[in-house]
Amino acid sequence: MEERKNRTFGLLGKDISYSFSRGYFTEKFKNLGFTKTKYVNFDIPKIDDFTTVINNDDSICGINVTIPYKEEVMPYLDKLDKTAKKIGAVNTIKFTKRGNLKGYNTDVVGFEKSISPFFKKHHKFALILGTGGASKAVAFALKRNNIKYKFVSRNPSSKKEISYQDLTEEIINKYNVIINCTPLGTSPNVNMCPAIPYQHLSEKHLLFDLIYNPELTVFLAKGKEKGATVKNGYQMLEIQAEESWAIWNQSK
Repeated sequence: MEERKNRTFGLLGKDISYSFSRGYFTEKFKNLGFTKTKYVNFDIPKIDDFTTVINNDDSICGINVTIPYKEEVMPYLDKLDKTAKKIGAVNTIKFTKRGNLKGYNTDVVGFEKSISPFFKKHHKFALILGTGGASKAVAFALKRNNIKYKFVSRNPSSKKEISYQDLTEEIINKYNVIINCTPLGTSPNVNMCPAIPYQHLSEKHLLFDLIYNPELTVFLAKGKEKGATVKNGYQMLEIQAEESWAIWNQSK
């Protein structure tokens, strides 16, 4: 791949100094021998500041989106890829040659490819902890794999959502795939974890945490203690990052 001009890529989010994306892409560009390409953090306090970000730098070619803007950024986009439209959340934005902003969702591919090797025959029901943008991509992937799911929320607002107080032993036994889509446990708040009844976990459970820093969150450690299979979100992030890179470099 040839580097012809100055290009800027970046991550849009709030309080994102912890993020792996900038380090990942900076290393990638170094290995590619790119000196005119950079990856920066667009750390903004509110989504209204997004227009200022994109108007201030005409070298921006692509943006990744993280908490809490995966849904909030959508009204600012000109087009949506069909998968992103179905999911209702965007984590990748491409600046097209026509000057349009097009939204994609690479979380779904990242999650699906990293969790599917761990699925077993008895994994038919899943709990998704959290209801943000990432949880929508997780739900989309689970549906594609014929796994029925419920969202767990502090404030349930639909039939597909239950509260943490509703998590009985019976529910935990049945819903033996549990995915943490909340930020609870992310560095530096490494002692936190979602309030589920960990005592009911067993070796039949599969716990997946979208968090990758620390490598073993309290959520995963508590599952591991009970013999559950555990997986963090680092591979998911690598896969979605590479998917984003492919989208940004498409000629369209």
